[in-house]
Amino acid sequence: MSTLTHMQPRDYQKLGDRVFRVPRGEPWRIPLTLVKVPKFRSLSLTVLVWGFACIIGLGAFLLWLPISSKTGQFTPLSDVLFTATSATCVTGLVVVDTGTYWSTFGQGVILALIQVGGFGFMTSATLLLLTLGQRVGLRERFLMKESMGLQLGGLVPLIVGMGVFTIVLESLGTAIYFIKFSGELPSGTAAWQALFLSVSAFNNAGFDIFGNNFRSLADYQGDPLITLTTAALVILGGISFMVVMDVIRTRSFKKFSLDTKLVLTTVGSLLAVGMVVFLITEYNNPDTLGPMSGPQKVLVAFFQSVTPRTAGFAVIGVGRLAVYTLFFTIMLMFVGGASGSTAGGIKVNTFSVLLATVWSTLRGREHPGAFGREFKHQQISRALTVALLSLGIVAVVVLIMTVTEEVEFIDALFETVSAFGTVGLTTGITPLLSEAGKLIITITMFAGRLGPLTLALSLVQAQQPSAYRFPQDQVRIG
Repeated sequence: MSTLTHMQPRDYQKLGDRVFRVPRGEPWRIPLTLVKVPKFRSLSLTVLVWGFACIIGLGAFLLWLPISSKTGQFTPLSDVLFTATSATCVTGLVVVDTGTYWSTFGQGVILALIQVGGFGFMTSATLLLLTLGQRVGLRERFLMKESMGLQLGGLVPLIVGMGVFTIVLESLGTAIYFIKFSGELPSGTAAWQALFLSVSAFNNAGFDIFGNNFRSLADYQGDPLITLTTAALVILGGISFMVVMDVIRTRSFKKFSLDTKLVLTTVGSLLAVGMVVFLITEYNNPDTLGPMSGPQKVLVAFFQSVTPRTAGFAVIGVGRLAVYTLFFTIMLMFVGGASGSTAGGIKVNTFSVLLATVWSTLRGREHPGAFGREFKHQQISRALTVALLSLGIVAVVVLIMTVTEEVEFIDALFETVSAFGTVGLTTGITPLLSEAGKLIITITMFAGRLGPLTLALSLVQAQQPSAYRFPQDQVRIG
């Protein structure tokens, strides 16, 4: 046993009278290869921006062709680019009357752009793949997730549900409109106008083909069937499919998700406040509500409170509203509709988070929240960033508009917010814009449709866990 003195203790172990040799453990050497993970989110942003740009370009080319105009002539490039952008971004601002200038083919192109732009080009492509029996891969799922702000699990069934939901509501709206229009127009014309108006209303686009010289729904301001149907389509399209499904499945406000609660309460509050403010400010205005009866005033006030959800329809002349009513409408347009819907604006979700944060701060709460739930710090930061940058974009565009266009400041501000919020309401200056003004508003519509979305995605992409934190210090506020 003397030999044990020359052995290493870790090589041998003694158990009783026996000595066992324990093999020296050698560490495993596993060759590692660094694999570069594809930057799906960066790719998503690129696809979103260029996808919409390509759709606008294709639409502009088709509208430029002589077959798209009733005169059979080529349309100026600035006009076709403006119209294609407005349709794809579901805005509704037009430089030529849709019903009198464009042929049936041109109107069909506009209708297709509205549907694709409102529903989302990625969602439309996915539905097409599913219709053709093709498989939707991980990359396509990730792109859909990024474009809609959803989770990967159960995404495709949700997209299919959205498609069915859209078709059902647009078909129902078409049937209701057809009942009204069939008594005034030939069946074919009535069906086409009903379909066009239904798709435009659900997608919050604001286009119409009545051919009444930019009067929108003014000829139906006293018709509850048209106004209430349009308002219902606008609201349902503007609160998002996810909120509607949460309401249908849960059927209890207490069990709704925080997002659904915020959307429903905020939208309902804005509709109620908007109607009351509109009634008070325009009740005796001889150019708007003044000559109407009491019930008609309430109906019109309600509709004009709905349409700033980014719908763009109007039953009265917006240019005839008082200045303070215009400014209040601007605030409603800036907020817009819900995230994941066909509406634009900074979204009621963003507005709700900011409003709840302000209220919580005023009450001295350290952790802002609503309905018994606390907001994540990142969500508050993103909401604040989206709102402030949106205000900055609007301010810059208004400054440029006051230089290039000979219009009043309130008109320039209204037109800019309407374009950025993809609303489509106008005080009447859209057809009078210069070539520079058309280009500015075109860019603003494109930025308004993709800006808040791509900005939110960029913030998510750039978010990284902090390896260290700086010491805190005090800053004087107020």
